[in-house]
Amino acid sequence: MSTSPARLSINQETIRQWSLPELVAGCTAAGVGAVGLWRDPVRRHGVRETAELVAGAGLRVSSLCRGGFFTAADPGGRADALEDNRRAVEEAAELGADTLVLVSGGLPEGDRDLVGARGRIADILGELAPWAAGHGVRLGIEPLHPMYASDRCVVSTLGQALDLAELFPPEQVGVVVDSYHLWWDERLPADLRRAGEGGRIVSVQVADWVTPLPQGVLLGRGQLGDGSIDLRAFRELADAAGYRGRVEVEIFNPGLWARDGAEVLREVIERYREHVD
Repeated sequence: MSTSPARLSINQETIRQWSLPELVAGCTAAGVGAVGLWRDPVRRHGVRETAELVAGAGLRVSSLCRGGFFTAADPGGRADALEDNRRAVEEAAELGADTLVLVSGGLPEGDRDLVGARGRIADILGELAPWAAGHGVRLGIEPLHPMYASDRCVVSTLGQALDLAELFPPEQVGVVVDSYHLWWDERLPADLRRAGEGGRIVSVQVADWVTPLPQGVLLGRGQLGDGSIDLRAFRELADAAGYRGRVEVEIFNPGLWARDGAEVLREVIERYREHVD
């Protein structure tokens, strides 16, 4: 068995071409101790079956992605979001995931009220957070790059994510810190200190920012070391704020998905050592 960096976690989407059994077998063989999972492939494989597969291999689930999309203005949309997120919490609990990642949702069609949309996020969290805590699951609000604000996530900065998280006890709601979304923000060091002081950092994720974006903003994440982000400095900021958990490599990139999965995993481990560890 190879020995990988102790804190490294491989997000499932980084090697999307692998099935769940292939991901588990590959990470186990490489000495990777944790994986980040996504709900759709987990459901296709079976939640219970996935939990047994991962636990049987001695792996941890560093995160389950994703819950969220809380910004619907109509009562029916709000009820649907709450029901889906309760299912996500139950899935995370069965998997033993450290956190359920929340992508908060964009503006409803025809809506231009960012403040109102963020208020609806807080309203649903008021119902979901204590219910999730009762299942042993902590919610992690992930701020996304501002280019996602219209259609995917009205929470664009770590400060905005903390404003929402701090409405609830830290054992219920924290924040997910992703280099791809936050590297540009001059307030990041101060906001990370604030997050650390409040015990709010539930996950750290890394990917690089390459230009021009190869497949648009959604699928444009770069391999570690290929872009503009000082990834080691990013990780060190999180560590200085008190974070001691897993560092999850989450790269959405069709170029990586077209390659042999074992080759991609070897490269990710090498790049992680070189640019993050």
